Amino acid sequence: MVSNLTLVLALAGLATLCVGGVAYSLLYSRIETEERVGRRLDRIQTQTVSVDPARGRVVDAARRRRSVQDTLKELEEKQKAKSRESNSPPLILRLEQAGLDWSRQTFWIISVVTGVVLAALSWLVGAPLLAVAGIGIAGFLGLPRWFVNFMRKRRMNLFVTHFADAIDVIVRGVKAGLPLNDCIRIIASEAAEPVRSEFRKISESQQALGIPLGDAVGRMPERVPVPEATFFAIVIAIQQKAGGNLAEALGNLSRVLRERRKMKDKITAMSTEAKASAAIIGSLPFAVVIIVYLTSPSYILLLFTHPTGNLILAASLLWMFIGIMVMRKMINFDF
Repeated sequence: MVSNLTLVLALAGLATLCVGGVAYSLLYSRIETEERVGRRLDRIQTQTVSVDPARGRVVDAARRRRSVQDTLKELEEKQKAKSRESNSPPLILRLEQAGLDWSRQTFWIISVVTGVVLAALSWLVGAPLLAVAGIGIAGFLGLPRWFVNFMRKRRMNLFVTHFADAIDVIVRGVKAGLPLNDCIRIIASEAAEPVRSEFRKISESQQALGIPLGDAVGRMPERVPVPEATFFAIVIAIQQKAGGNLAEALGNLSRVLRERRKMKDKITAMSTEAKASAAIIGSLPFAVVIIVYLTSPSYILLLFTHPTGNLILAASLLWMFIGIMVMRKMINFDF
């Protein structure tokens, strides 16, 4: 009886071992996978501190690179839209870019007065009615706009001339530990015009309206549509969104602006002879007309008094205008 009980227990133990062995063999891969995952989690948790900063720096660099790329793409789209608008800006914006505090009404009043005065002067001189009307229309539509464009171009050139010095002030201030806002206020109070007024508008936009620095600087290319202002706005926008060494970025920008200025001066020096030749060729017909009028007035006045002379004079002025535009296109260089 005892031997039978022992045999039963032995068989039961052997059966249990067999079932356990079969179950272990079937579940071995799953158990091994769980153990491997556990050991990996333990290694991650007990990883040394010296490896984490390196991996963190790689992740931060990749994240910053993606942020810079997204910022550049966004700024590129904005600048393309602004460049399309800057080709024909509204009258108010053009007056602001020229540094004139005229209103739209003031501009049109000056245009009307200029047209009337020029038409009256030409009529008093004895010009025919057709010429008087043409001179009046030119004085009304042409001369005031030419003056605004001249002042606008002059202001842009002055801004480009002094802008690199303003950036150098920001670079030295940032290296000395001053905040960027303080550097902008220093330029707004001590720089030369028109850089001073533009940076004053940036500072006032921050203080009075609470506009972020990146947005306030981003509005400057609208008032000063030059590549230098666009470069500065891009650098500030990237620094505000992605961080980085602002002093180094602005130092590189200052160096680029000075190299562009050197290139522009070199192109101006090389094209001076062509511009002088074009000016002489363009002024010769007018000089000949004045000399002939002083020597034999009756001979040249036929162009102004006779209908056929008026037609010849109009055709000559048209061809002169086409020639001047062609020479202007040949001697102007974009870079």
